[in-house]
Amino acid sequence: MDRIKATKTARMAEECNKIFELSDEIKEAIANTDREAFVPMGFRHNAYKLDALPLSAAQWISSPLTVAKMTEYLIPRGADRVLEVGCGSGYQAAVLSHLFRGVFTIERIESLCLEAKARFRKLDINNIHVRTDDGQKGWIQYAPYDRILFSATAKEIPNKLFEQLADGGILIAPLQKGSKQVITKFTKIGDRIREEELEDCDFVPILDGVQK
Repeated sequence: MDRIKATKTARMAEECNKIFELSDEIKEAIANTDREAFVPMGFRHNAYKLDALPLSAAQWISSPLTVAKMTEYLIPRGADRVLEVGCGSGYQAAVLSHLFRGVFTIERIESLCLEAKARFRKLDINNIHVRTDDGQKGWIQYAPYDRILFSATAKEIPNKLFEQLADGGILIAPLQKGSKQVITKFTKIGDRIREEELEDCDFVPILDGVQK
């Protein structure tokens, strides 16, 4: 990143931290991720605002604050691999790439998947693995994962994903509960899953299948 971008992203990370206290590693991950590279050209002037912005294929890039919170809730310290369901622009995965050795991210819309891959290449991020698929099936090939993150709202978490979560692992997902969405933390302890509601939120819903 050039100096101007670096200053803007550092300021944005600081703004996030004022609203929701971040650990040093996560604040640094936000500050070191080129937000502008993930925002559509027409919205670049809004790249550093703490707002969600529209993407192609009727999707959204989450606000930096939401990404920071979701990352904090994952408790990345000491974890090695993370699976993300819903790659979108790739911004959340890029932030995670500073905190995990391996980031595995799934996107059901092929065009978004290809765009995200191109961004990672351009930014020289080499520890993110991307595939087009229905993320609700997970990615068995690289399981188990220490952490799993949903970047879209689910009605429920498929058992397949809990099976791919390591013992002691954490899964964070926005869940549809009646008329509201709630960020929910699941912790796997042996064959038990502990569930904890964290805060209300607003994400796009997860959809079935793949869109070519």
